[in-house]
Amino acid sequence: MPKWGELIDFSPVAALINIVDVLLVWFVFYQLIKIIKGTKAVQLLKGIFVIIIVRVLTDVFSLDTLRFLMDQVLPFGFLAIIIIFQPELRRALEQLGRGRLFARTNLQEDDERERLMGAIIKSVSYMAKRRIGALISIEKETGLSEYIETGIPLHADITSELLINIFIPNTPLHDGAVILQKNQIAAAGCYLPLSESSFISKELGTRHRAAIGLSEVTDAITIIVSEETGAVSITATGDLDRNLSMEEFEARLRRVWFGSAPEQVDHSIWKWRRKNG
Repeated sequence: MPKWGELIDFSPVAALINIVDVLLVWFVFYQLIKIIKGTKAVQLLKGIFVIIIVRVLTDVFSLDTLRFLMDQVLPFGFLAIIIIFQPELRRALEQLGRGRLFARTNLQEDDERERLMGAIIKSVSYMAKRRIGALISIEKETGLSEYIETGIPLHADITSELLINIFIPNTPLHDGAVILQKNQIAAAGCYLPLSESSFISKELGTRHRAAIGLSEVTDAITIIVSEETGAVSITATGDLDRNLSMEEFEARLRRVWFGSAPEQVDHSIWKWRRKNG
């Protein structure tokens, strides 16, 4: 019978093959994580990990009844994963067919970011001066697919002219929100969840409540232009900053979107969470 050491190949070639094998597995998992990043699949994965942990604990603490129930459920786990992650699996296969599975996905480099910032600032400034109501949401890490599906898909490049035309009164898409995804206008006329917070001022309308509501359940940034006053506001992480000048708006948007530029705060900025007195 061969000894343990004789079963293992310690040659440099074998070591190199093992290293390449591990790196390939790591790379595949990394790309899969990038595919599901920003979608609801992330939350579903957390739920799967909880189930696995519970199954392990049933063995550790000899929870026979719970272990029996888990053993009845887990065999169907593979089929459940296929059903639950069907959109993500389909997207991965489509990208693989186009040869784009391992393509670079970070489209917002410095020049592109500046172009997007310029387009948004120009459109917001134009609409604020003319009191054209607008609601623009920017997707960050948390996916906004479920809200994009409520609107009209556009998948168009972000330009100030297009953003302005979308919100011109009495046009088919001016009601609802525009959602920006990566470097595109994903959809217009989207419905956002309304906040039920009692701290919101009664003077605020549906646009502000929708912007705050979205910021309560996602990390998205939402820009609001008031139709009544032309005032510019922005929501992020559950906070609403109102009545911003264009300089304050640009600084705030850069900070919450790109993490750059210090936040400029003065008496005109009002946090909706802050209690009076």
